[in-house]
Amino acid sequence: MTLALRPWRRLLSAFLLFVSAAALHAVSVSGTVTDPLGYPIANAVVALVQNGKVIVSRTTGPDGGYTLVSARSGRFYVLASGRSFRQLETQSFYGGTLSAVVQNIVLEPEWVRQSVVVTDTGRPEPQAQATGSITGIGALQLENRSTIVDALRMAPGVSVVQTGERGGESSLFIRGGSSDANRVLLDGVPIEDIGGQFDFGNLSTTGLDHVEIYRGPNSTLYGADAASGVVALTTPRGSTQFPSLLYEGSAGNFGTYRNQVQLGGMKRRLDYYGGFSGLQTGNSIPMDKYHDNTSVANLGWSWSARTEIRVTARDSDSATGVPSANGGYSFDGIANDEKESDQDSYGTATITHSFRDNLHGTVRYGLVRKREESQQWYPAGNLLTGSDLGAGNYYGDVVTLTGANGYSVTGQVLMNYSAADGAVYPWNLALDSNRDDLFAQMDYQHGPHLGIIGGFRFEDERGMEGEPVYGLRQALERGNYDYQAQMGGQFKNRLFYTASGAVEKNGLFGTVASPRIGGTWYIVRPGRGLHGTKANFNFARGYQEPTLSQQFGSLYSFLQANSGQATVAQDGIAPIGAELSRSYDGGVEQSLFSQRATVHAAYFHNEFGNQIEDVPASLVPTLLPNLTPAQQQQLEAQLNNDFAYELDLNSLSWRAQGVETEIDYGLGRNIYLRGGYTYLSAVVQRSFQSTECLEAGTTSPCSNPNFPGIVIGDYAPVVGGRPFRRPPHTGFTSAIYTGKRWTGVVDAAFASRSDDSTFLGADDVNFGNTLLLPNRNLDYGYTKLDAGVSYELKPWVSVYTQLNNLTSSQHISPIGYPSLPFNTLTGLRFNWGLK
Repeated sequence: MTLALRPWRRLLSAFLLFVSAAALHAVSVSGTVTDPLGYPIANAVVALVQNGKVIVSRTTGPDGGYTLVSARSGRFYVLASGRSFRQLETQSFYGGTLSAVVQNIVLEPEWVRQSVVVTDTGRPEPQAQATGSITGIGALQLENRSTIVDALRMAPGVSVVQTGERGGESSLFIRGGSSDANRVLLDGVPIEDIGGQFDFGNLSTTGLDHVEIYRGPNSTLYGADAASGVVALTTPRGSTQFPSLLYEGSAGNFGTYRNQVQLGGMKRRLDYYGGFSGLQTGNSIPMDKYHDNTSVANLGWSWSARTEIRVTARDSDSATGVPSANGGYSFDGIANDEKESDQDSYGTATITHSFRDNLHGTVRYGLVRKREESQQWYPAGNLLTGSDLGAGNYYGDVVTLTGANGYSVTGQVLMNYSAADGAVYPWNLALDSNRDDLFAQMDYQHGPHLGIIGGFRFEDERGMEGEPVYGLRQALERGNYDYQAQMGGQFKNRLFYTASGAVEKNGLFGTVASPRIGGTWYIVRPGRGLHGTKANFNFARGYQEPTLSQQFGSLYSFLQANSGQATVAQDGIAPIGAELSRSYDGGVEQSLFSQRATVHAAYFHNEFGNQIEDVPASLVPTLLPNLTPAQQQQLEAQLNNDFAYELDLNSLSWRAQGVETEIDYGLGRNIYLRGGYTYLSAVVQRSFQSTECLEAGTTSPCSNPNFPGIVIGDYAPVVGGRPFRRPPHTGFTSAIYTGKRWTGVVDAAFASRSDDSTFLGADDVNFGNTLLLPNRNLDYGYTKLDAGVSYELKPWVSVYTQLNNLTSSQHISPIGYPSLPFNTLTGLRFNWGLK
C-alpha cells in the first residue's frame, strides 16, 4: 500500500510547491542529479545562482531529485556538486513569474574528462552513454591558437593534411574516408561546400566554444556528406551578469600579428556574445602572404521559460598567396603570381520550445554563402626556348624532387602556358556555393527505456563555377528533402541503444536511404579500482552528394551540353549518382585506478563504393553495362567527335579498416594526459582513372621511363594501392596543466609515410612523365610538437605564448609543400568584467 501511494505523494508535493511558488510570484527550478550512466546522486548540493550570488540551495533526495524556489525572476544558473564529483555549472536560463524550469544535471567523477555530446543522437547526452566514437576539443585547447587545424590532430582515427603554410588548404580524413565525406556543422547548420569540401585552413578559433568530431557515417541524422564523419562547431554564449570584455593582441615571427576582441554577457531575457579577430602573416615562402578577418555574433532571447529564440552569425574574409602553379612551391623553385580569396558567411536562426518536460521541438533555419576567387596577373616562370616540345611556355627552375621512398627526379616543371597556346592573363576562377537549410525536429522521451526523435530537413543548394576570360560559366540548383526517425534509450543504466533511419530525395541523384544502429553495454559498472568495463558496437550506411565540378564533368552533363539529349534518352544515361559508404565498428573501454584513467580500443571496417573519379572518355562506354555493343560504339564515336577527354563516373571503390586506441589519465586535479594511436589499412579495390595515361597519349597506365616496370597513378592511386594521403600510422599525445595562475598545453602529433603523387604527368619540358615519382610511401612521415603557456599577472591581465613546430619539421605537408618552420605568437590578454 505504501508503494502504491508514492506517486500520489510526489504529485501532492509538486502541487504544493506550485501553489507556494504562485503565492510568492516565484520561479521554480527542479530536476534530477545523476552520474553519467543515469544513476541518481543523493545528497548532492544544488544551488540557484543569480548575479553571481547564491539565492537558494538544497541537497538532493535519495532519488537525486531537487526543487529550488525563488521569488526573483531573470537570468539564473544552477551550481551542483557532490562527493567525489566535479562541480558543474549549467548554462544560464531565464525564469519568470510562475515559471517552472526543468534542469536535469549530469555530474562527472572528479577524475573523468568526458562531457555532454550531441553528434551521436542529435540531442545532448552524456558521452558515457553515446554509442558512437566521439572526441571533444574544448576551449582550453583552442585558446592560444589562431586556427583550428592543429587542434584537429588531437583525435584518434583522424588525419589532417595542410597543403602549405599558414592559410594553406587543410583537409580532414576520418578513418580512411575522403576529405569531402565529412559533414561540418556550425550550431547545427551544415556549412561545407556543395558536395562536402571544406577548408579548415582559414577557420579561425575566434567564436568557437568547443568542437566535436564524430567518427563514422551519420547520414541518418545529418544527411548527405556525413559519409565518413561529422565535425560540429559551437559558438559561445554570453554567461556573465555584467558585460565582459576580452581583448588580446599578439605578434610573432614571419611578420605575424593577431588581434582579437570578444564581448559577452546577459541581461534578463537576453544573452549576447560578439567576437572579432584579425590575423596577418608573411609566412616563410615568397608570395605567400595570408590574412583573415573573422566576425562572430550569438544572440539569445528567452521568450519564456520554455521557449528560446537564438540567432548566430559568422563571417570570414581571407586571402592567401598561391606560390606555386602546380601545388607545391618545391616543384617550381619560383613563386607564382596567384592569389586566392574566400568570403564565407554563415547564419542560423533557431526556435526551441518545451511543450512538456519530455516533449521538445526545434525549428532551425541555416544560411550559407561561400565565394572563392582565384586570380593570376601574369605568367610567372622562365620562358623556355630551344627545341623542346614545351618551348614558348613558362617553366620553373631546375629542381630535384626526392620522395620518402628514396626515388628522385630532376627537371623543370611547367608553370604557365603562353598566350600562343591559348592562355589569357590576367585570369580568374570564381566558385560560388550557397545553401538555405530548413530543419524541424520533435523529441519525445517516454521514460528511460524509449526516446523518439523525428525530423525533416529541406536544402536549397545553388552553385556556380566560372572562368570569365574564357567565357565559361556553369550553374546548378538542387532541392533536397530529408526525412529521419530515431529511437533510443537505456535499460538498468547499463545498456544504451540507438536505432535510426533516414530517406533523402536529392535533387540530383534521387532517393537514397541510410540506416544506423548502435549499442553500449557496461559489463562492469564504473567504480573503485578496476571497475568500469564498457563494450560498444555501431553499424551505419552513409552517402555523399557530388561536388560542383563532378556534376559539371559527368557524362550526363557533357551530353546535355553537347546536343546529346537523344543519346541520353536512348541509352538511359542518368545523372551522376551518390557516393556510398558502409561501416561497422566495435570496441572496449576500461577504467583504471578508480576512474582516474581510461583505456579505449576499437576496430573499424569501412567500405567506400560508387565513388566518383575522372575516367578516360574512351573507357566510359564500356563501363555502362546497360548498353549493347552497338550502343557502346555509337557513344564512343559521339564522345570522340565532341573532343571528350575525361568524364566523371561512379566507378571507384576502396576499403579502409583499422584499429584506434586512446588513453586518458587525470593526474591529480591539475594535470590531464591524453594519447592515441591509429593503424589504418586501406586499399583501392576498383578504379579506371589510372588505366590509361592520357597525358602521354597512350592507352597504357602511366609510368616514368626512368623507373621501368613501375606503374604510377598520376591523379589517382592504382588498383591494389593505398588511397592518397592516408598514413597507415598516426597518433598524438597531449598534456594539459591548469593551475591558479599557470596554464599550459603541450601537443604532439605524428604520422608515418603515406602514398601520394607529384601530379606532374605531362609537365616536363617535352610534355612527358619524367617528373612522376612512384606512389608508394611518397610523402614523408613527421612529428609536430607544439606548446602553449599562459600566466595570469593580475586578475585582469595575462601573458601568453604559443610555440608551433618546435622541431621545424619540413615534411608535415605533402611532397612539394614546405611546412612552416618553428613559429611563435606572444601577447597579452586583458579581461574586464564582473561575474
